[in-house]
Amino acid sequence: MTRLEAIRVLVIDDSAFSRQTITRMLESSPLVEVVGVARDGEEALRKTLELEPDLITLDLAMPRMDGFTFLRLLMAKRPTPVMVISGRRGEDDVFKALDLGAVDFIAKPTKLATPDLQQIEEGLIRKVHAIRELRIEKVQKRIRSGPAAVETTRDDAASSAAPSPVVIGSSTGGPAALTQLFSAFSKVPRCAFFVAQHMPGGFTRGFAERLDRLTPFRVREARGGEAVEPGTVLVSPGGAHLVFETDGRRIVTRLEEGSDGDRFIPSVDRLFCSAAKHFGPDLLAIVLTGMGDDGREGACQVKRAGGRVIAESEETAVIYGMPRQVVGAGAADRVLPLPEIPAAIGKEPGEVRVSEPFDRGPS
Repeated sequence: MTRLEAIRVLVIDDSAFSRQTITRMLESSPLVEVVGVARDGEEALRKTLELEPDLITLDLAMPRMDGFTFLRLLMAKRPTPVMVISGRRGEDDVFKALDLGAVDFIAKPTKLATPDLQQIEEGLIRKVHAIRELRIEKVQKRIRSGPAAVETTRDDAASSAAPSPVVIGSSTGGPAALTQLFSAFSKVPRCAFFVAQHMPGGFTRGFAERLDRLTPFRVREARGGEAVEPGTVLVSPGGAHLVFETDGRRIVTRLEEGSDGDRFIPSVDRLFCSAAKHFGPDLLAIVLTGMGDDGREGACQVKRAGGRVIAESEETAVIYGMPRQVVGAGAADRVLPLPEIPAAIGKEPGEVRVSEPFDRGPS
């Protein structure tokens, strides 16, 4: 058996505690090697060119050269996967960093020995291990292309017909992919979208508000009890699962607290399985870029209930892990590059139409 080479990481943070804590977390994995640390962007850029790491963890608030300037120079000089380590109150900065080419983020560790610290460590190691699947050239291409121009109004979704439910799951690379997908519509389809994006608590509300500003949809973080409304996007809050229940004659959302045994919170599988149970053949499920297998079982449930499934293709997925699992399970009706997915979501009132004939694409 061929032994995997260690993933070489450069840790950048102006806090000595954070550098030490992040280094300790990373080196708890035998598959990770911290090859250097840096206190500011200038030192980081120099060490990046010298050490050529596979991955960089980046604090954004630093002296001399901040994380944003560093990101711009890095992507011009030596494009490298970057994971942002950010405080929970830095959500706007995180999304700006993702726009500049960072591929993912985790919450910054604190000096308090809380259960959150263990969750941060587990999440960090899982994300770093997944970096082997990441293709930085796809990140660069997405930065260059940017979101499509939108010329529409929110009145486009007005109609008396029942809206069609669409559930979407994503992880690493997902925030940029979701922004691109929802920005691509020139006319808002008569659909209600529900999103499970792997993201820590404290960041999903800001992400929903950002999508609301940048796209023609009404986007907000789910609170529970929302009905299925056309032209809306509900984002599952970090730390909770978004599911559905019947309230009289209506199907409404419900939030379930995550437990210690959950691998992913929010869970794509939980969203998809619940939606399949309540919407059956009316449902369309979409699996975008991300690590791991979250969404595979849910996509199979959607298929068994008569719904349809689209998986993002390897051509555009920053990490093809989640879509690959869905395709490998035989649950994908279509495998499409991200720019083609919006066109595959029908614009007929009361329906989700996906272009025929369906095919499973490459496996």
